Amino acid sequence: MCDRYGAWAGCMDTVLKLDNLTKHYGPVQALDDVSLSIGPGVTGLLGPNGAGKTTLVKVLLGLVRITRGSGQVLGYDLRRQVRSIRHRVGFMPEDDCYMTGLPGVEMVRYLARLSGLPSVEALRRAHEILDYCGIEQERYRPVETYSTGMRQKLKFAQAIVHDPPLLILDEPTSGLDPEEREAMLGRVRALARRAGKAVLVSTHILPDVQAICDSVVILAQGRVRIVERLDVLSRPAAPAFHVRVFGRPEALAQRIRSEGLDVHQAADGTLTVANAEQSVADRIWSWARAVGVGIRALRPTQNSLEEIFLQAVREDDRAHP
Repeated sequence: MCDRYGAWAGCMDTVLKLDNLTKHYGPVQALDDVSLSIGPGVTGLLGPNGAGKTTLVKVLLGLVRITRGSGQVLGYDLRRQVRSIRHRVGFMPEDDCYMTGLPGVEMVRYLARLSGLPSVEALRRAHEILDYCGIEQERYRPVETYSTGMRQKLKFAQAIVHDPPLLILDEPTSGLDPEEREAMLGRVRALARRAGKAVLVSTHILPDVQAICDSVVILAQGRVRIVERLDVLSRPAAPAFHVRVFGRPEALAQRIRSEGLDVHQAADGTLTVANAEQSVADRIWSWARAVGVGIRALRPTQNSLEEIFLQAVREDDRAHP
């Protein structure tokens, strides 16, 4: 292992590995034979309500005992080395958790102290992280006076104050305005790509996943439906292009058809050129010039993450009537 902390997760091929992991709450089976392997980078954890996401996060943090199966987090055993795992994981919960009357900087300092940092170093680190998270003079105000967005940033600061190699973030952009949402996603992306941290993001916001995630895990009814890199999931079975033009697209569509290619025109005028290899892209530009049409956008088609998600959930519904 590449201790200590920092880019440690980036040194590992597998950050998290679960084998046939099952969790029962009495007669309710929350996790059903979950097996998956997650590497460095940002991984999105998706699933409808009741899919088992919260239970899985609690298992990874050692907050609930697994009924059956095994797993490792950062090389540590889920059953026997829970304290070692918690010491190296930063967790941002969805729900607020703070002590009334305590200023923001003291809340972050408290988490640093719990992680083992000496008092002075904990305070220095708290100020450093609050600067990074965009919390200015508000850090001296009691936390209960914070807005929802401010509390989200505070929870994020608490999760990263001890420089953990693995972050688990539960709905990190909930309650943020568009500008703060972009800033939060930028911080997560930077921690993964510049600081070498592994990040597991549990969220319902699919655009966030598309913006920052390298891989996706989709759960449904406690079972893993999909574990795959996002670029692979987004790749259509057959290559194609979307073309948007200035003016009327009919002339370009006719020219493309004359070259033996299949073209579909949507209601908004967008052309989809099916079964087209990459080399066709340059030719589309030439054909557009030839018929006097300007191209506004030309890009490869991608599978919609929303459609992938809905299909995975529907398949699970059919398998469990």
